[in-house]
Amino acid sequence: MRGYRGTQVLAHGPATTGSTPAWSSTRRARANLGNVATSVPLIEPYADGLLEVGDGNQVYWCASGNPAGRPALVVHGGPGSGSSPRSRKSFDPNVFRIVQFDQRGCGRSVPSAADPGTDMAVNTTEHLIADMERLRIHLGIDRWLLYGGSWGSTLILAYAQRYPQRVTGIVLVGVTTTRRREIDWLYRGVARLLPAEWERFRATPPSDGDLVEGYRQLMEHPDPVVRRGAAIEWCRWEDAVIAHESTGSPGQYSAKPDTAMLAFVRICTHYFAHAAWLEEGVLLREAGRLAEVPGELIHGRLDLSAPLETAWELAKAWPAARLRVIDDSGHTASPAMGEAVTRAIARFAQPDTNQIS
Repeated sequence: MRGYRGTQVLAHGPATTGSTPAWSSTRRARANLGNVATSVPLIEPYADGLLEVGDGNQVYWCASGNPAGRPALVVHGGPGSGSSPRSRKSFDPNVFRIVQFDQRGCGRSVPSAADPGTDMAVNTTEHLIADMERLRIHLGIDRWLLYGGSWGSTLILAYAQRYPQRVTGIVLVGVTTTRRREIDWLYRGVARLLPAEWERFRATPPSDGDLVEGYRQLMEHPDPVVRRGAAIEWCRWEDAVIAHESTGSPGQYSAKPDTAMLAFVRICTHYFAHAAWLEEGVLLREAGRLAEVPGELIHGRLDLSAPLETAWELAKAWPAARLRVIDDSGHTASPAMGEAVTRAIARFAQPDTNQIS
């Protein structure tokens, strides 16, 4: 494969100083990564639908841009955030065929996880990987570019390592692999920086042992008042972790409508209580399966939710990937991150995506 080998770290943004190498040259919640800066106006889908994926589930999908363009799949975060029209603004609609979908239980997919009767046993990482592949076949796409952030990066890596021959390239923003150590950091380790907020967060479950499991159990409680109260406290904690990100979108979790919030928290706690049903560290260990897949990793240096360490480890394990660190950005992006995402996606508009432009 032509291109670059080894770990490349490119610092990007107004805070770039010292010996750090500089390169001059982006439906909400964690899915909002990369939604900040782009000159491309918002475009409407030219097609959409509900795809039967089995187990009583229908997955909502839409396609926008050029129907004959380069296929690209946008994978939202959360898990359970749902897709957003803003996530396609980094794509040139004349060049790309932009596909989005709402993962099981959220957005316009049915049934909603906000409904306590919805069976969560058929909502796992394996189910979502299968849904993505079923969608590719349904749309008659041979290979596609994958773009997403936060939880979306975990799902993209899991899918791409299963089907590397179906992937032309990958752009990840706010890199996560959903290891238990990453989950523990977000819902316990960050407490050292936010002690007052942490005290409130841990007070809601009956035990402060495994807080994620405690919240998962509360989201399965028969009393809707209990479920809503747990969802509110979970989102307050999520907001606290991003409250310092003045260039991003702090406060976005608690602003969700009730149905979206209940679905988000129920799915999020379900996945994180089970570490997404992934062996610890498997996505890093299996990164070699992506040796022929070029990748762009974009990560904010100020990201408390998902510290830079994971992106750095992935860049070392994946020779065909390049890591760009955005000095002024956290987990909810910034104008500099938006520019970096737009540039990264534009790279894959070229016939030879293995070349550094």
